[in-house]
Amino acid sequence: MKNVIKTIEKNLLLVTMMLFAVMIGNATEISSFNVEGDLKGTALTIDNVKKGNLLSIKNNNGITVYKELIQSTGSYTKGFDLTELPNGNYFFEVDKDLQIETIPFSVKDDKVVFDKTKEAVIFKPYVREKDDFVYISKLALNLEPLKIRIYAEYNGTFQLIRTEEVEGLKIVEKIYKLKEGNYKIVLNANDKEYTKFINN
Repeated sequence: MKNVIKTIEKNLLLVTMMLFAVMIGNATEISSFNVEGDLKGTALTIDNVKKGNLLSIKNNNGITVYKELIQSTGSYTKGFDLTELPNGNYFFEVDKDLQIETIPFSVKDDKVVFDKTKEAVIFKPYVREKDDFVYISKLALNLEPLKIRIYAEYNGTFQLIRTEEVEGLKIVEKIYKLKEGNYKIVLNANDKEYTKFINN
């Protein structure tokens, strides 16, 4: 039994190290936005995107005023006339595989101002399954909490079987052993919710 536990711990450590090597490598891409503007509009360039990433413009209430699925991998460039937006505060958001990047801007009297100092990257939780185990990892550079809820399906409805909140850690690593069945994992972090369904 001790050998099985040691093997699980080694595998978890290896998976976590590989995941965070990728995350930290992506963290160097924090300044992937490039914005250029003039009286005719704003040209937005985003590096290191993949086909299927989601680009949105949201207001400060989180309401989406524009969204687009990125159609090709590499670098994305598009022109926007942001002066058409009502006066207020907004942000561009790019939802990538493991992170969400944002850059805020304001519109006032047909003038658009970007604040590059408030550009931010939020790392999403990562869920991986192998055999009967579920691995949950998250890079939390600001020690933000991660709430984990696991639901199991019984008679066609999901019932909560476990809840846990992890906080005060820069690297969150959790492993759960699940019996055969259908599960829903709900993760809350950075005021966002992520859901993963597992059938094993």
